[in-house]
Amino acid sequence: MITIAGAGLAGLACAFELAQRGAAVTVYERGKTPGDSSVARFAGGMLAPWCERESAEEDVITLGSRAAGWWARITPVHRRGTLVVAPARDRAELTRFARRTTGHRGVNGAEIAGLEPALAGRFAQGLFFEQEAHLDPRRALRDLSATVQAMGVEIRYGSPAPARVTLDCTGMAAPLPGLRPVRGEMAVLHCPEVEVTRTLRLLHPRMPLYLVPRGDGFFMIGGTMIESSSGRGITLRSLSELLSAAFALHPGFAEASVAETGAGLRPAFADNLPRLTEQDGTLYLNGLYRHGFLLAPAMAEAAARRLLQETTDEDYRERRTA
Repeated sequence: MITIAGAGLAGLACAFELAQRGAAVTVYERGKTPGDSSVARFAGGMLAPWCERESAEEDVITLGSRAAGWWARITPVHRRGTLVVAPARDRAELTRFARRTTGHRGVNGAEIAGLEPALAGRFAQGLFFEQEAHLDPRRALRDLSATVQAMGVEIRYGSPAPARVTLDCTGMAAPLPGLRPVRGEMAVLHCPEVEVTRTLRLLHPRMPLYLVPRGDGFFMIGGTMIESSSGRGITLRSLSELLSAAFALHPGFAEASVAETGAGLRPAFADNLPRLTEQDGTLYLNGLYRHGFLLAPAMAEAAARRLLQETTDEDYRERRTA
């Protein structure tokens, strides 16, 4: 029997990989519903390894390039790509972004309008990352929970984990040296007047924005990465900057209603890459940082292989283990 502490994104992904291999798994979760205590509920749900390379290591592409296919077996994945744009005054930001990333093609104003008619006439240049995708994080967590339970995994919601478990996936609650919190803030807007079908990134030197469509006129916006352990709600400064950036993306967002705001602490190590760490007889999967939905599948597979003592020729997964 393999026991897992935490039924958030990492814990459920590991339960899936272990159950696929025939292991008996029990997961303990202090929250009462899927994602109840997980920072993943505030995530954008972007499966965007090529975009993330702008500020991350090559491992993010290596580990994350198959995430969309993994998630598509569990929950709806929208394979619409990512469109990156910038105001004319910030064109240098677009050039810098292009130099630091791969997997894109340049698009002009007419092509941008063809991809997203709502942006017609607003941006003269952009980058289109056609291979990227997005999902709804909260639905994905619910679907993953249901999937693993259908596979025979027992999830004990509302139950603290025992003193010792096989695998710990508790994020910032884990007693790991070098783990630090990185605060992320988000808002959900309702704006049926603006129709956008894919993830948009607006580049700005002060407040870059990502906008992810959720359907039915709802959009998730985010972009903050703050070195802070504060668990309070979103700050007025961050919210005003996010809303201002959304308005810069499309003036129709001036009529949007703010349906929700939130903030969460993302666990990260110094290099902002996830690790598998053995400590006192327990294996820890932690440090997913802002790449949870992107990197959880590959890291969960690595954890399952280690726990079940499997061998693989795909040695790149082992580079991120300790």
